Amino acid sequence: MLEISKPRLIFWELTKKCNLSCLHCRAEAKKIDYSNELDLTQIKKIINSIAIYSSPILVLTGGEPLYRDDLFEIASYGIEKKLSLALATNGTLITKEIAAQIKKVGISRVSVSLDGWDEKTHDSFRGEQGSFRKALQGISFLREQGIDFQINTTITKRNINQLEKIIDLAVQKKAVALHLFMLVPVGCGLKIAETEMVSSFEYEKTLLWLSQFSRKNIIDIKATCAPHYYRIIRQNNSWDENFGKNKMELKTKGCLAGSGVCFISNQGEVQPCGYLPLKVGNLLKKSFQEIWEQAEVFKFLRDEDQLKGKCGRCEFKKVCGGCRARAYYNYNDYLAEEPFCLYEPGKKG
Repeated sequence: MLEISKPRLIFWELTKKCNLSCLHCRAEAKKIDYSNELDLTQIKKIINSIAIYSSPILVLTGGEPLYRDDLFEIASYGIEKKLSLALATNGTLITKEIAAQIKKVGISRVSVSLDGWDEKTHDSFRGEQGSFRKALQGISFLREQGIDFQINTTITKRNINQLEKIIDLAVQKKAVALHLFMLVPVGCGLKIAETEMVSSFEYEKTLLWLSQFSRKNIIDIKATCAPHYYRIIRQNNSWDENFGKNKMELKTKGCLAGSGVCFISNQGEVQPCGYLPLKVGNLLKKSFQEIWEQAEVFKFLRDEDQLKGKCGRCEFKKVCGGCRARAYYNYNDYLAEEPFCLYEPGKKG
């Protein structure tokens, strides 16, 4: 029987409401029903269920979580229950007062999305003129409060040639980390996959460059939704004693969906991750422990021997695992091979 590790991170979509009209969400926004979003009483019940079982980092996200009037009451309650709280936001709603509240309640880290190094690139993706400027203003208020923040960037065709400038921006703004997200063509991302998603060759090239750049230790950089990065850093000796801050990467693996992380929807549905739309249980009906330990989908995701195709044959499957969401998108099978990986199992170097 496979050992069941407790979750490291839980991403919780508190609301689907948002103040922006991002390129990847525009077509979906009109279809969203907000009427059944969890209320404060239900959220506290779910927090209790999580806290009884484990002590993960709880990432409050959306939509835009700052749209909820009770956000800080939710955060305060989670911290009271000994959970570590983080906030994922587009940054545009962070005022001086909001930043002070974030500090006061004890949220340990805030992630702010910047999808380009300049106003033109970011605003065209986010669908609102001035959103780049507002996000940077929000960051400045976080800095004034001494709040750790990271920058999240989704890599697309429009910004793939800006990565060094984006890193420079993150360093200039004194971010503690930069997380680079590889676009996953599921849900909202499906709408822009053809026009925005870079090729598998470009992903491989970018991840190789990133593994080499990370050795400079300028800033903590993490590739997210890019499990083959963990193959690449081993293939190219980017994981030796000079790997610096990112030596911690060796203690984890690529795809953690259902094994180290999970996602809770605005209605209490649990999924392996936010990009893999497989509902495995609702926290209004079952305890977190029951869902985490007994959901069949999670059991399969924790067993690398269940992987199919070249992922099943790959010597790096225990450190990579392939993106299960991309497999689901491409083959309607979350255990199928990673379609955006160029590596052929058994190939040297």
